Amino acid sequence: MDILQSIFAFVIALGVLITFHEFGHYWVARRCDVKILRFSIGFGRTIYKKSFGQDNTEFVLAALPLGGYVKMLDEREGEVKEEEKSRSFNSKPLWQRFAIVSAGPVFNFIFAILVYCIIFVVGVNGLKPIIGEVEPASVSQLAGLKAGQQIVSVNDTPTLTWPTVIELLVNHTVNRDVINLNVIDNDGLKQDIQIDLSKISIDEMAEGKLLDALGLSLVELRLPAIIGEVLPGGAAEKSGLRQYDEIISVNGVPAKTWGQWVDVIRNNPGKPLNVEVLRNDIAINVQVIPAAVESDGVTIGRIGAAVFAPEGLFDSYFVMESYSFPQAFVRAIKKTWEMSVLTLRVLGRMLIGEASVKNLSGPISIAQYAGQSAGIGVLAFLSFMAIVSVSLGVLNLLPVPLLDGGHLMYYLIELVIGKPVSETIQLYGQQIGVILLLGLMSIAFYNDIIRLLG
Repeated sequence: MDILQSIFAFVIALGVLITFHEFGHYWVARRCDVKILRFSIGFGRTIYKKSFGQDNTEFVLAALPLGGYVKMLDEREGEVKEEEKSRSFNSKPLWQRFAIVSAGPVFNFIFAILVYCIIFVVGVNGLKPIIGEVEPASVSQLAGLKAGQQIVSVNDTPTLTWPTVIELLVNHTVNRDVINLNVIDNDGLKQDIQIDLSKISIDEMAEGKLLDALGLSLVELRLPAIIGEVLPGGAAEKSGLRQYDEIISVNGVPAKTWGQWVDVIRNNPGKPLNVEVLRNDIAINVQVIPAAVESDGVTIGRIGAAVFAPEGLFDSYFVMESYSFPQAFVRAIKKTWEMSVLTLRVLGRMLIGEASVKNLSGPISIAQYAGQSAGIGVLAFLSFMAIVSVSLGVLNLLPVPLLDGGHLMYYLIELVIGKPVSETIQLYGQQIGVILLLGLMSIAFYNDIIRLLG
């Protein structure tokens, strides 16, 4: 089911993003009165085809959903009727050709802005940036950070949730900045702390180990070991456990949190446990025998009891981060810009050897991320699509032949020298572009396979 979910989410995400990208080319080309012959989503064998509009444009869905294209009338690709030459792509002035080609990546950025705007308006319920534990002798400990402190801002940018903190840390880690953290402790004491991120490697960050490298951990949600509900027919009911019983110890070992209590139950299927509970301020002893059940191929214990969550407990750990539409729109533009710059900087670090190419992800990894985000919820999936959309926009603007950026590079040269780049040079450029793209794709596929093999 996880594989099917990943494949389905991957196809949906790429389908939407490719369609949006190609629609950018299509929409601007139509505004410039260029005749569109085909609008294709995917490559390879045609699955579905339908003609539409006065120009009888073909809309095609193809078997390989890893790209798409808009085929326009062009004298360089075949004979064009005399009466239609004015509608061919190559006959248009330079500024129109530039606009048509750049429209695809621009629409990717527009998509990201729209998605981020929706996310900021709807709001995300995030974990407050409260520090859990600080590793001894770590970068954070040496800087003066302590457990229980809440990060209020990073370089004067307010941080309501951990995701915002991590996002800012990622940006500044790539830049190798020295950042200023404004923190507040349980007593309300505010403090400014400086941390040098230049020693944190981009590879650690890309592997999701940024907080580990800093020696920080997120605060844990500590629920008291109090039973909130006893399910009928379960081991808890049979043993005599009741709602609001507080677990004191199991086999003489204290159980201070619900997590510790659950661990004991899961690890002892079918085994009698002597449990001391506090009921109406009176300590009593009961014997609980967890039922043995199968979960993901492993036998675990279960008693049929749910946790009691004191009122206001979750409010002390989580906060809803949302904004009005004008604020959300401005933040969406800023975030899209920052993600674009971050992508370019990481690529730049790879080129000069300061970041490993193992950070490149291929379609297998992207499909896994798509499935995971879709499993979390709609907003998480939309956020994933926004990130991929920004990446597509940036990558397509790179001055590599075959990509939109390669064509734009030719147009800039044409603007300088006053005539189009020769077909011979463009042909050599395409060959170089094919080699570069195949090389990158090979590395990305290799990385995917290595990740799958662990």
